[in-house]
Amino acid sequence: MENSNEHNNRITCALCPRKCKLSVGQEGFCHVRRNTGTLIEHDSYGHITPLSIDPIEKKPLFHFMPSAKTLSFGTYGCNMGCKFCQNYHITKTKNDPHDLPHYTPEQIVKIALKYRCQCIAFTYNDPVIFYEFTTDVARLAKQASIHTIAVSAGYINSPYKQVLFSNMDAVNIDLKSIRPDFYKKNCAADINVVLETIKYIKDETNAWLEITNLIIEGENDSDEEIKFLCNWIVQNLGTYVPLHFSTFHPAYKMLNKSPTLPNKVFRAYEIAKQTGINYVYCGNVTDKKYTATYCKNCGSILIERDLYKITKYNLDDYACCKNCKTKCEGVFR
Repeated sequence: MENSNEHNNRITCALCPRKCKLSVGQEGFCHVRRNTGTLIEHDSYGHITPLSIDPIEKKPLFHFMPSAKTLSFGTYGCNMGCKFCQNYHITKTKNDPHDLPHYTPEQIVKIALKYRCQCIAFTYNDPVIFYEFTTDVARLAKQASIHTIAVSAGYINSPYKQVLFSNMDAVNIDLKSIRPDFYKKNCAADINVVLETIKYIKDETNAWLEITNLIIEGENDSDEEIKFLCNWIVQNLGTYVPLHFSTFHPAYKMLNKSPTLPNKVFRAYEIAKQTGINYVYCGNVTDKKYTATYCKNCGSILIERDLYKITKYNLDDYACCKNCKTKCEGVFR
């Protein structure tokens, strides 16, 4: 990747808004991108967390290839500073990435084909950090007719943003809050970059987009904030981009916080519906009411889910409601 040369052999990593200025051998905020003396390279290229095969609903993606088998993996490190990180054991570790098994992009695609996975998901930590490996795998996957998925916080600069997301068929962006002060305090990041990334994906790419919001009591759970977030989505993305509210569990530097009670995400669900968002879901809950997809016209259940398993499917071959023939937005079989 291109980088900016500085005095005294320092190089600026241009990938994300942090623009870390690194001396020879020095690593960036993410712990895996390093100045090798001539350019910035990421130590973790091809060194990935154990591969797993998940239902696509686990990403979460509810309107893209329902129940598709998805080969999922990540690496070490992250360019976000989230105090509440649920995957901190891989995102915040300073372990040597070379301790992880190594795969080539070709091997990843062959494994997906072997196990008949329709999708490959770059997840667990942010694919922005392993940008080069992500794009190499994604390009080969497309040649093999395998769909590509990015699960990301969206903290990335142009032109890398354009390249990364143009190679994706679906994206779930973790919009952690709608407040700039929340991002600054809890993520050490600028929310405006994330919002611009979300709008770019929606307006400038062909990738199917869904949004996830992790609700933390006392931090981002007020009715006013949820309404503000939902209104931003309606005004900037429309009413049919699916929104997933997820419950928080104490982790990393927020061990003193209580787990999010289900009624908090249920309340957020109702607010989102009142705001006009057609497709709203609650994660980490067992109530089927809050994980089902409903027809935006007649209210019939289109897809019923028991956690990540589809138990009822009432869309026709054209992704229309079998009851009233109204189109359901998404990418369906």
